[in-house]
Formats: sequence, structure tokens, C-alpha cells
Amino acid sequence: MPASNKIDLARLSLSSGEGRRVDLELDPGTLTYGGQTYATSHADPGQVEVSRMSSGYAFRLRFDTDLRGPCMRCLADASVPIAVDAREVDQGGDDEDLHSPYVDGEELRVGAWAHDALALALPAQLLCRPDCAGLCPVCGESLNDAEPGAHDHESAPDPRWAKLRELNLD
Repeated sequence: MPASNKIDLARLSLSSGEGRRVDLELDPGTLTYGGQTYATSHADPGQVEVSRMSSGYAFRLRFDTDLRGPCMRCLADASVPIAVDAREVDQGGDDEDLHSPYVDGEELRVGAWAHDALALALPAQLLCRPDCAGLCPVCGESLNDAEPGAHDHESAPDPRWAKLRELNLD
């Protein structure tokens, strides 16, 4: 569950064309991805840039985090650095496409936005290392630790031919 970081837009007192950068500690919370739970850790505070337009706001969110959890190939501990750079627009009017789901009145819900932006910035696979070889499909041993060629299994015979193997043709 993401932290409830919020920015009161009215307190920024921005005029049309003005902008401000706000540095704040972000906690996008944990993510469930591929049936596994991943936690985040932060080194630097995140940045939110707020720009006032004639009819609304433009926002930019940037932060770096490490996502920690099981590798998707070998299940070992993985720590994947992720850089998030997301933008949102919230304008007045009747067009729902121009309203940000993270703005409630004059309040920007940065924690919820950070959680969703992190989910969109994820790579296709979270791996312990780029060349992760995964697990052996026969015995389940990690192929990252096995010597090349030393972890070969004899393939099992096809069970559909079992009756033919029973024939004695001598």
C-alpha cells in the first residue's frame, strides 16, 4: 500500500505560468507482480514539479528506487534499480481525459501516483542478473551455479512408445 504523501496545491499559490519543484520522501509501497511481492527502497528523495497552467496543472514525478524480491527465473534474491519519470495533467472542463486521478480538489496524492508510476516503469522481467540461466526443468537446481555441461540430464523416454519397447524382436 503506497504512502499517503500529498501536496496541497492551493498552498503553493502558483499563478498561471509559474512552477515549483517539491522534494519529498516517497514510499510507493510494495508491488505484486507475477504472483510475487516486491518491496522498494530509496536512497534519494523524489521530486515533484508542479506547473500552473491557465486552466489547471501539469505535474512531473521523478524518483529512483530499488525493487527487491525473487528473481523471475531462478527465485534467488533480486534487486533491480528502476528510474521513474512520470507526467500527469489536470485541467478544468468537462473532458474526463484531462483530469488526473491523483488530484482531489486542490490536493495531489503523490503516494498513489508514485505506486502506479512504478508499476508502469517495471521491466518485463525482474532478474537477479541480466544473464540469469534460471532453474533446471528436471531437478530444479539453479543453473547459475552449475558448471557448463555438468548439469545434463538424460532425457526420459517418450511414454507413448512404452508398449513398443516391450516387444522382443529377436
